[in-house]
Amino acid sequence: MSELSVSTIPHRPPFLFVDEIVEVSDNRILTRKLADPEADFFKGHYPGNPVMPGVLICESVFQAGALLVAHAFGAERIGKGGGVPVLARVSDARFKRMIKPGEMLDVEVVLDEELSGVYFLTGRVRVDEQLALRVKFTCALANEEGGLS
Repeated sequence: MSELSVSTIPHRPPFLFVDEIVEVSDNRILTRKLADPEADFFKGHYPGNPVMPGVLICESVFQAGALLVAHAFGAERIGKGGGVPVLARVSDARFKRMIKPGEMLDVEVVLDEELSGVYFLTGRVRVDEQLALRVKFTCALANEEGGLS
């Protein structure tokens, strides 16, 4: 199996929200993302008291989940006729804490179940051990035409 890396998924800056993979197993991944104080979204999202938009916090979870799905499916097969992990459903997002510029996000995603190529996951984001977000979501593999495999 090829080595899993951030470049396994098709996201690139400025829309890459995983800086590093800390650890990965068959059913869990831990990644990190710095809430870069220079990121453009901080300039316009609550100027004077900037916070990371919730949708981008979720995106960091979804990208970590895509990496976990790629690991489970076989990273070497992603984008080479094997499909690309895509978000299929989001449910029960609970925001517990704001994320400020310069904070480090620890993003954990657990694979709860896989059923016929559909992956049910739970993500958690922590900053300094404090829970910032918990979200349940589903990923599937999309083929090159954009349909789900």
